[in-house]
Amino acid sequence: MMAEPVSNFAALPRVPRWQSLLRSVALANDPLPILDQTLARFGDTVHLFIGGVQPSILTRDPGLIQHILQKNHRNYSKSKFTQGFARYIGHGLLTNEGADWLRQRRLIQPGFHRQRVAVLTGLMQQIIAETLAPLVTQAQAGGGAVTVAVHELMTQLTFRIIARSVFSANFAAAELDRVAALITRIQAFYVRTIRQPYLNPWFRLRGQFRYHDQLTQELRELLGGYIAQRRRANEAPNAPTPPDDLLQMLLDVRYEDTGLPMTDEQVLDEALILLIAGHETSANALTWLLYLVGQYPAEAESIRAEMAAVLAARPSGQSGGFTFEELPRLSRALYAVQEAMRLYPPAWMVDRVALADDEYQGLRIPKGTLFSLYIYGLHHAPRHWQQPTEFRPLRFAPGQEPLVPGAYLPFGGGPRLCIGMQFALTEMQLVTLELLRHFAVEFPGGRPPVLTQPLITLRPRGDFEVGLRLL
Repeated sequence: MMAEPVSNFAALPRVPRWQSLLRSVALANDPLPILDQTLARFGDTVHLFIGGVQPSILTRDPGLIQHILQKNHRNYSKSKFTQGFARYIGHGLLTNEGADWLRQRRLIQPGFHRQRVAVLTGLMQQIIAETLAPLVTQAQAGGGAVTVAVHELMTQLTFRIIARSVFSANFAAAELDRVAALITRIQAFYVRTIRQPYLNPWFRLRGQFRYHDQLTQELRELLGGYIAQRRRANEAPNAPTPPDDLLQMLLDVRYEDTGLPMTDEQVLDEALILLIAGHETSANALTWLLYLVGQYPAEAESIRAEMAAVLAARPSGQSGGFTFEELPRLSRALYAVQEAMRLYPPAWMVDRVALADDEYQGLRIPKGTLFSLYIYGLHHAPRHWQQPTEFRPLRFAPGQEPLVPGAYLPFGGGPRLCIGMQFALTEMQLVTLELLRHFAVEFPGGRPPVLTQPLITLRPRGDFEVGLRLL
């Protein structure tokens, strides 16, 4: 039964500051159980203190979340926590705000239209095939199976896809590993400065802020080198036609009002966001998907049955990976991806701050109120989902489990809906299809206990292995 709306902001259930402070270490290490317990005790919306310091409204109420992200989105901006992350990843679409964000969004949006994604499908298939081929060879030489570290494999695969889509270049293996390590270390440090703000003076004394600034500079210099190389190639006498990739799109686009291109700094900021967001979220979602498919082999068989029907309907002589036009007939794989992102949403928490006084269903919201929109909790709320902890992909099939508006937000919502959503869904659907086309997913030593590590995105704590057995 839905809780009655409250008429006074102060009347919200409240976790005392001292209790938030006492639990701050546990919250920093493993926040999901504590947040789930808090909402189970107090209801869908509760007042608490992040790190025992910053007052915030934690909510999994889909109506309130929809109000903030969509219906009255102009009154809510990303908070100082997300904006503070700009120190490390620049002022691209993820961290930008206001009129400047809208200007950039309109400029970049055409690069992610459905037609562009359709063109990139062939490239995605090529990289997936290149990545899986050595695993097939190893399995053939190893008795029909190979053991892989899942998150490492998915990170490499999705990084190759986004790197080729943005830069039309293969990063060297050492560069790939270094970029992944830099992103992880920077994220982990920044998240800790938010969850345990009382440690920041100690971090500053030990030079940790300066050290992570240096890591950021290394990351920017690495990517900046690829951008400078492209500019030189474009400006060379008798330069060949440049690659039709996302970097070239960033270099070619012009602002409608001035006719000018983006500055070098803007191109680097946007390319960095595309590279980080474009591989990190997909890598995490696919990691969790393999973890789930290994536990639910019947779901994998359903996907294979659908694949067999599509392959059987192909014209004689057609072979190779699935085309963009075939994907709508391979919906079971897409449902599995969507369900994995419900259970393990990459963007597990979203923050917003009220720019002016507001009201929602009688709840008065003062200017400056910080909201922590708990997407993981929303996706697991029993009042919105039947058997919410179960992996049930068919809940996303037409005519199945009805969705409460705003109860499913793996890519955010409102005008700031992830610009790369179609790209990511296509990529993850293709990876799922090709993996299950070649392999059965097994847990050689039994299902491993896998813990979550909620940083900026929801990843596994450490890595885990699965066996890929040739079909």
